[in-house]
Amino acid sequence: MLFLWLQVLSNGVIGSEMATPMEPPYSTKSRGKHYYTIGQTLFEIDTKYVPIKPIGRGAYGVVCSSINRETNEKVAIKKIKNVFGNRVDALRTLRELQLLRHIRHENVVALKDVMMPVQSNSFKDVYLVYELMDTDLNHIIKSSQPLSNDHCKYFLFQLLRGLKYLHSANVLHRDLKPGNLLVNANCELKICDFGLARTGRDKGQFMTEYVVTRWYRAPELLLCTDNYGTSIDVWSVGCIFAEILGRKPIFPGTECLNQLKLIINVLGSQHESDLAFIVNPRARRFIKTLPYCRGSHFSSLYPHADPIALDLLQKMLVFDPSKRITVTEALHHPYMSGLYDPSRNPPAQVPIDLDIDENMTEPMIRQMILREMLYHLPESAYARTLAMQY
Repeated sequence: MLFLWLQVLSNGVIGSEMATPMEPPYSTKSRGKHYYTIGQTLFEIDTKYVPIKPIGRGAYGVVCSSINRETNEKVAIKKIKNVFGNRVDALRTLRELQLLRHIRHENVVALKDVMMPVQSNSFKDVYLVYELMDTDLNHIIKSSQPLSNDHCKYFLFQLLRGLKYLHSANVLHRDLKPGNLLVNANCELKICDFGLARTGRDKGQFMTEYVVTRWYRAPELLLCTDNYGTSIDVWSVGCIFAEILGRKPIFPGTECLNQLKLIINVLGSQHESDLAFIVNPRARRFIKTLPYCRGSHFSSLYPHADPIALDLLQKMLVFDPSKRITVTEALHHPYMSGLYDPSRNPPAQVPIDLDIDENMTEPMIRQMILREMLYHLPESAYARTLAMQY
């Protein structure tokens, strides 16, 4: 069994301050809620949860570790603050709620609970409860933690395994990066953050402009191709794999054109036949104006890596998406030998169809988020809530 030394990583995400109980900021305490300050952020949470300390921070708000007093289970509570202050953020939250209600897989983080707000018509914040993980792959890559070939192989296997399940459920993640891969000390890896994910039946909104953090964005997205598919996730996996091997990003572009130049510098100039997928005339002209480049061998970039690993990496980081290896093919690659067993990795039973219209108004998004919250209530509470016409 592989293990990681995570003491510094798990305790040093955003500081060592602990959750502090406080009196309710309003004139009366809301029934079933209690109040804490966590990382200078107010948490109004269900009384069954006892927060411990902050473990993450982002544009969305703060994540804290907590204990469910009813089950004695450790969990992570994410507060998404002022969720309706930005329509895009509200839609991302709704998309995450809908997808994680349907997805059940060992390599995808589980959404365990969603807290009902006190005021259904005027709530601003959303509290999501996930299974607790120790850290993320980004922190591990940036740390001094030694990573063996077995570590690299096991991380990649779990990422591909989770992604195969998502793709079989008709889901594109569209924002795979080390920070969206949660890891435990026993090297268990889980994919998280589905705010940018789409399904093939997503009401015509499958292909949208902003996808994937730039450093992990596939060439077809950089070149304004709007007819993309699962191969964009494979490209992101290749970038993550390279980052694990080299302990730094392989394509750290400063903007989109620079990103393309960095990719060409490594992969080399592309033949005319490999540019057929580029339908945007300006994008095709730009690629052809770049100076000829022979590219670099991955063996020179990662001289200590397993040659079989580099063969798989080369098949993932292919410029033409039609020639890029698929997730299933990657799992059958010799580098995954001894890990992947198709009989123990069944696909999703049914494809997921998100019921999201990108043009919804705020009241409609609010009602849909409330509807998703109801799915997480116990049956008795669910019945009572419906009776009250929540």
